Amino acid sequence: MDDSPLPSQPGFRIARGVSRLLRSLDHAVLSEFVPERGLRVDVISIAANGEIWIVECKSCRADFTGDRKWQSYLDYSDRFFWAVDAGFPDEILPPDTGLIRADAYGGEVLRQAPLTKLAAARRTRLTRDLARSAALRLQMLQDPQGAGQGG
Repeated sequence: MDDSPLPSQPGFRIARGVSRLLRSLDHAVLSEFVPERGLRVDVISIAANGEIWIVECKSCRADFTGDRKWQSYLDYSDRFFWAVDAGFPDEILPPDTGLIRADAYGGEVLRQAPLTKLAAARRTRLTRDLARSAALRLQMLQDPQGAGQGG
């Protein structure tokens, strides 16, 4: 039985399903990550082989057409995917990107994203930033009052 709270917004529901899919593929997953000021990716993950994937979740046509930053995310991933629900018009998505069909409970990779390896310096910085972000979030969960006492 699944007792976890179900997100109310469609994009968050898709992101939860994507996160579950990626965990089933042995990825370490983080949602709502900021790779640099002005950018926020929906889901980012590190695979067991070290590949970094970014998944942007789109709940409708307007959500996709209004996204002006997605091409900037390509510089922060080895593979870039769109995640959409069953009613999304897939034909509007760029064909040279990955495609995941997802709902709140899971997902499926319909089209693998092409591999574009990150530069070593960018990978090192991004991996460090992901680790710090994940550790700070875990600390906040474990000790909400003490988590903000950093230097």
